[in-house]
Formats: sequence, structure tokens, C-alpha cells
Amino acid sequence: MTARSTRRTTASRTRLATVGSLAVAGALLLSACGDQTEGGGDSTSDATGNASTAPLFSKLPADIQKSGVIQVGTNAEYAPMESVDNGKIVGVDPDIAAALGKQLGVDFKFTSGGFDTLITAVNTGRYDIAMSSITDNKQRQEGLDDSGKKLGEGVDFVDYFTAGTAIYVKKGNPEGITSLDDLCGRTVAVQRGTTYEEALKTQSAKCTDGGKKAIKIESFENDTEAQTRVKSGGAVAGVNDYPVAVDLARKAGGGNTFEVLDKQYEAAPFGIVVDKKNTQLRDALKEAVDAIIKDGSYQKVLEKWGAESGAIKEAAINSGK
Repeated sequence: MTARSTRRTTASRTRLATVGSLAVAGALLLSACGDQTEGGGDSTSDATGNASTAPLFSKLPADIQKSGVIQVGTNAEYAPMESVDNGKIVGVDPDIAAALGKQLGVDFKFTSGGFDTLITAVNTGRYDIAMSSITDNKQRQEGLDDSGKKLGEGVDFVDYFTAGTAIYVKKGNPEGITSLDDLCGRTVAVQRGTTYEEALKTQSAKCTDGGKKAIKIESFENDTEAQTRVKSGGAVAGVNDYPVAVDLARKAGGGNTFEVLDKQYEAAPFGIVVDKKNTQLRDALKEAVDAIIKDGSYQKVLEKWGAESGAIKEAAINSGK
């Protein structure tokens, strides 16, 4: 299973591939993000150069060429992918966006809001795109809930990264958690509206089908609350995208608060979310992702943030399953 993806059944942080089928209903049911930011305000990527020298500027829709800005919705609570540092949104996604901006000749302006509203906010036009460790899957592409009911328009994805889901526990693993099966009958913390929340529901059903107790899933508005629950001992484990869990274990308490189980479950692509009607922007973004992979700036971003395990060789559109 995987995330927020990132972060992620909603807005598409995500976030990752999951064990069993995943849902997107949460994001599609909720309204667009409000004006407030979460944890810090806006961030604009620095697209050096200008439109006249950017190789892919002419590929962009006319309205974005005119404004010179791509408005990006994110949930900046997901280091190292996106988080707030001194009032600025930083991380893998903003840095990749900055590299894309050099190819496209525009700035990417990030605004942080609730993760589970990001897809809706793209469909309503509040944002041009969403970029927040969002897992690309069929449900989100087609706007379906986990039972196959049509809830919304769906979105397109430009896939730029891949990640699996990890289980993290308190340092020393006092409860002896070694696998998903060990979560049966136990309390597990997770961010609400993520693909790994749905994955836990799927795993819980497997527990009961096998004669074990269901997982007690505690879902929180943001990932920080889920981490606090694990730290306090109220939950035996949390689940998260692998690069995020590794970063958490490395930084929290100087590396003495959490540890990550040595297994990454099924990987899935993270995608840039684009409205299905905006195929011109979608295709321009795909060309830009391929360009930064080719020129090496993509790899440099991943190395900067210790996220090399998620590198891809070429961009794809709607490759999630």
C-alpha cells in the first residue's frame, strides 16, 4: 500500500499505492480549499530566465502564458516532500516545480490547504494544478468512490515520482510490529483522506476474514497529529509514504523517536493533478518533467532531499492503477 501520496484517497498527498483497492471519495465530496494556508503561507518557485528563453513556454495555455504563474494547491505538512520552513513552503515538490518553471518560463505559486480538498479545488478552478505527493490511481482518474459510484469529474495525472508505503513505530519497536498482519486488533494512526487510510481498511477486512480482530484505525486531520499519537503510545504504529516515514525517523527527536520497518509495500506513482479539460497544460507539464529528467536537475532535487528511491526514468500520464 502506499500514500499521501502521499499523501493520499482524496485530493489525490499522497498519496501512495495500497494493499487492495483504494478510494478517493473523501476529496471529491469535500468543498474547495479555503483562503487560509496551513502552516505557513504561499511559496513561489523561482523560475530563472524568462518566457522568451524558456523552451516550453509556447506549449502552455494562453491564460498561463499571460499571467506567468501556475497556481499550485498543496498540503505542506509532509516533509521531505512539502513542508513549511521559516514561513516558506519547501521540499521535493516545490524544488521540482522550480525546475519545471525553468523549462516552462513561469513561476509555480504554492498555497497550502487541506489535503482532502485538493482535487476538488483543481476541478473548480481554484488551482491550476495540485502537487502534494498525490497517488495516481484509477478511482481518482475517474472520480469514483471505493464502491465504484461516480462522485465527480475525475482528474488527470502527470506522474513524476514513485513511492511505497511504510509502517513506522516508536523507537525500539516496543510492541514488536513486523508486518501488516501484526496490526490486526491494534490501534494504528493515519492521516485522514489518504490512500493508506483506505489501505488500512482493506487490511482490517483481511484481518476479520482471517478470524482476527479488526484494526482500530484512528484518522487525523494532519499527519503531525498521527505522529503524536504514535509517539504517546496511543497507537502501536502509523503508516505513511516511505520517503516521508524515513525522513520522520531520521529527524524526530534527533532520530530517537521513531523507526521504520524494513519493508516498503507496493509502490505507486505520485502525480501532478490537472483538470481533465486542461489537456494542453497536462501535456506541457509532461514534456517539462521529461526535460528535467534529461538535463539532470530532477536527480539533483531528489539527492538534495534524500528521495532518490522515488526516481523515475520518464514522465507518464495516468499510469496509476
